[in-house]
Amino acid sequence: MVWNRIRDAISGPPKLEGPSVLPPYFPVEPAGCEKHAQNLFQCIAKDATEKARDMEKMGYAKSYYPEVETERLKKLKSGVGGDAAEKALQGKDVDASKLPKPDDNPLDECRAFIAYYKRCCDRELKKKKNWILTEPYRVQEEYRYRK
Repeated sequence: MVWNRIRDAISGPPKLEGPSVLPPYFPVEPAGCEKHAQNLFQCIAKDATEKARDMEKMGYAKSYYPEVETERLKKLKSGVGGDAAEKALQGKDVDASKLPKPDDNPLDECRAFIAYYKRCCDRELKKKKNWILTEPYRVQEEYRYRK
């Protein structure tokens, strides 16, 4: 534990390679990583969610429901809706650099927290006390969804 903190202090802040994505073991909170996990959960709940909602309002994010996507595309093709970014700026003093762009990633807001969480979990999930968190669990057949 002490060696890890010394090593972290010497090595500096972690850097996340490539695009901002959550690790495959994401929702786990191993013993020893509670602080980093809570920081990441709060960032996702607040900053990343707000950015994702803004992207949906601007029409840049793909909707979960197919009917909503087709309605948005109909409005954009017919020209009735106009450019959402221009409409959002009309009559308001909004900084255009803070508005979402079509190729933005909402998780970029939490990039540093993801890096700290990933570094801590990669280290702590190897320990015996946290092995159970990586084990797959079985669901009885009667509780599975029918196709």
